[in-house]
Amino acid sequence: MTENGHQMQLSSNNPSASSRHKPSRGGWNAAIFVIFVEIAERFAFYGVSGNLIMYLTKDLHQATATAAKNVNMWIGVSSLFPLVGAVVADSYLGRFVTIIFSSSIYLMGMLLLCLSVSVIPRHYREAVFFVALYILAVGEGGHKPCVQTFAADQFDEDSEEEKKAKSSFFNWWYLAIVVAATVATLVVIYIQDNVSWVVGFGVLTVVVAAGLFLFLLGINRYRRQAPLGSPFTAVAQVFVAAARKWRVKETHDWDVYCGDDERSGGSNMEVRKLKHRTLARTKQFRFLDKAMIIDNLDASSNVRNPWRLCSLKQVEEVKLVLRLIPIWLSCLMFSAVQSQLHTYYTKQGSTMIRSIGPHFLLPPASLGSLVGVVILITVPMYDRIFVPMARKFTGHHSGITVLQRIGFGLFLSILNMVVSALVEAKRVSVAEQHGIIDNPKAVVPMRMWWLLPQYFICGLSDTFTIVGLQELFYDQMPEAMRSFGAAAYLSIIGVGSFISSAVISVVQAISSKAGEEWLGDNLNRSHLDYFYWVLAGLSALSLCAYVWFAMSFVYKIVQGKDSAGETEASTRVGEA
Repeated sequence: MTENGHQMQLSSNNPSASSRHKPSRGGWNAAIFVIFVEIAERFAFYGVSGNLIMYLTKDLHQATATAAKNVNMWIGVSSLFPLVGAVVADSYLGRFVTIIFSSSIYLMGMLLLCLSVSVIPRHYREAVFFVALYILAVGEGGHKPCVQTFAADQFDEDSEEEKKAKSSFFNWWYLAIVVAATVATLVVIYIQDNVSWVVGFGVLTVVVAAGLFLFLLGINRYRRQAPLGSPFTAVAQVFVAAARKWRVKETHDWDVYCGDDERSGGSNMEVRKLKHRTLARTKQFRFLDKAMIIDNLDASSNVRNPWRLCSLKQVEEVKLVLRLIPIWLSCLMFSAVQSQLHTYYTKQGSTMIRSIGPHFLLPPASLGSLVGVVILITVPMYDRIFVPMARKFTGHHSGITVLQRIGFGLFLSILNMVVSALVEAKRVSVAEQHGIIDNPKAVVPMRMWWLLPQYFICGLSDTFTIVGLQELFYDQMPEAMRSFGAAAYLSIIGVGSFISSAVISVVQAISSKAGEEWLGDNLNRSHLDYFYWVLAGLSALSLCAYVWFAMSFVYKIVQGKDSAGETEASTRVGEA
C-alpha cells in the first residue's frame, strides 16, 4: 500500500485525523486568524509591560529597585503560568478551547486594569492594580502555550508543500508579534505618558476584544486535535519501568517492545519497519532502554503492564524531553539580560535628553520600539537572504542549525551587556562633569540616542535566539507535548526574569554592605554599569555551558516509509 493510501486508511479509522487532513481546513488560511488573536494579546502585553516601571515609580511611588523587581516578578509569573496551561490544554480541554477561555480571562484582566487607574479609590488602587496584573498572568498561562502550537498545527507535516510553509512560519509569526509590540511601544506608551493611563489601557482592552472576535471568525477553518491525555503519565511509566528492570542487563538475546504488538530482536537490535512514521532508536540515556526490554515476566504475561513495559516510541519521547533540559538551563541568562529592556533601560532613558524638535518629548519606554524595528528588518533578511545563501554552503534547509542560531544570539546578549555598561559609564561621567550627580531629577546633557546600540543588539539577539527557541521547543518535543514545549520555551523568559530579580537583590545586599549601593534610586550615584558587567560575566559562563550541551545534542530522528511505501527513510528533524 502506498503512503497516501495508508494515510487514507488511518484517517478512516480516526475521526480526529480525518478532520485534521481535510483540504478545506488548515494552512495559512486558518493560521492567519490565529495570528490575529496573538497580535492582539502581544499588543496588550507590551502596552502594559513596556511602561509599567514608570507607572509604579511615578504614580504608585515605588522605589526604582522595588519597581524593577515587581516588573520582573510579574513577567516571570506570566511566563511560568503557561506550564499549567499547557497541561490543561494537552490533557483536558484541547488547544482551541483553552485559547478561547484564556483570551476571555485576559479580556477581564484588561477591564479591571482600566478600572484600577480610573474609578477605584486611590487607597485601594495599588492592590486592585496588582490583582488585575496577575489576572492577565492567568490568561497568559492558557493563551501562550496553545496559540503558537495551534497555529503551527494548521500545517500538515506529511505534506511537503505545507512543511516548507511551516519552516518559514516561525519567522513570520515572530515578525507579526514584533509589529504588535512595536506599535504598542510607540503609540500606546505615548498615550499613557501624554494623555492618560485610562485611555492607554482602554485602547489595549478594545484591541484584545477585537482579536478574540477575529479568532472566532475562523472557527470553521481550523484543524483541531482532541486532547491526548496527560503526557506526564507516559513519561512516568518509562522511568518506573526502567527502575523496575534496573537489574536486567541489556544483551543481544532480549527482545524490545516497539508498540503495535511488534518486537525487535536479534544481534543488531534494530527496529522493524512499522506501518507509520515513528522515532528511531538512539544511544543516549541508555538506562531508559531497559523500560522496553521484554524479559521473562513480560513474555509470560498476556496483557502488557504499561508500568513495566513501554514502547520504543514512548522511551524515545522521554529522551527528547531530557535532551532539551540542558538547553533550557543554559538559556536562562539570556532572558535575564533581555529583561533589562523593560526596567533599567527605561530608567536610563528617563534621565537623558529625549526631545525631538521643539515640541515633542519621546517617552523613555518608547525607545524600546527600536528593538521591534530591528526585528522587522532582520527577520525578513534572515529568511529571504541569509538562509538561501547559507544553504548553498551548509546544505541545511534552514541555512544553519537551530542550535547554531540560538548560540549566536546568546553571544550577542553578552555583547549587549558590554555595550550597555560602557554607555552607562559615559552617562555617569557626563553627569559628574556637569555637577548634577546628586540631583536625580536633573536631565543629563546627553542625548537618548546613546542608548541606540544596546537596543539594536537586543533586537538582533532576539532575532536569532527567540525564534530559534520557538522552533526548537516545537520540533524536538513529542507531538503530545507540544503545548508543553511552547510553555517550556516561555518559562525560560519567566525564570530568567526571576534570575534578574535575584541578581538585583544580591547586588543590592552586597553593595550596601560595602557602603556604596550599585542600584539606588539616584542612577547618577549608582553603579548600574557594574551591574551590567556582572550580567555579562554570568552570560559568558552560560554560553560556555550551552556550547558544551549543544555539541552533544541529538536531534529527533523520524523513521517511516518513503513515497513508494517500499523502503524505510530516516529524517533528522531540525538538523537536516
